[in-house]
Amino acid sequence: MSKIKAGFALCGSFCTFSQVVPQLKRLADSDIDIYPIMSEAAYSTDTRFGKAEKFRNEIEEICGKSIIHTLTAAEPIGPKKILDVLIIAPCTGNTIGKIANGITDTPVTLAAKAHLRNQRPLVIAVSTNDALSASGKNIGLLMNTKNVYFVPMRQDDAIGKPTSLVAYFDRIKDSMFSALYGTQIQPIFD
Repeated sequence: MSKIKAGFALCGSFCTFSQVVPQLKRLADSDIDIYPIMSEAAYSTDTRFGKAEKFRNEIEEICGKSIIHTLTAAEPIGPKKILDVLIIAPCTGNTIGKIANGITDTPVTLAAKAHLRNQRPLVIAVSTNDALSASGKNIGLLMNTKNVYFVPMRQDDAIGKPTSLVAYFDRIKDSMFSALYGTQIQPIFD
């Protein structure tokens, strides 16, 4: 079997980057060929959770590749059939909504659309404060979409943020392998 080629896209749920980047390294250490992708916000925004440049440098060092962060760089993912699987972690409610409704105006959403056209698996690791409210319908649409799989998720603060869900980022690798075999890892919700 040839080496798995996985896209790993990060969106602007900045508070989870410290949990997601180690999972990216875990995949790379498993001899998976990682193609890093970032939304414009994730690529360029400094936050209280860290400087964008620090995250970019760390991700490029782990992957050994430049980050795909423009629409023109993301577009060939589909026609060239570059990826075996695409992981979006963290995946914000905004990105979930765009993918569910066919909006492809960011590098991450365009990569997802371009990848799905090849009928290959897309793995979503949710991180959004409105998963059980405004984003719920879009998550439901994607759960019923062929070749879309979810990393198991949980409420991260049921009292303080009762509509918020976050993925178990340490289950990304297991979810990816299940998706490559056409299976949704269970249970989805904890």
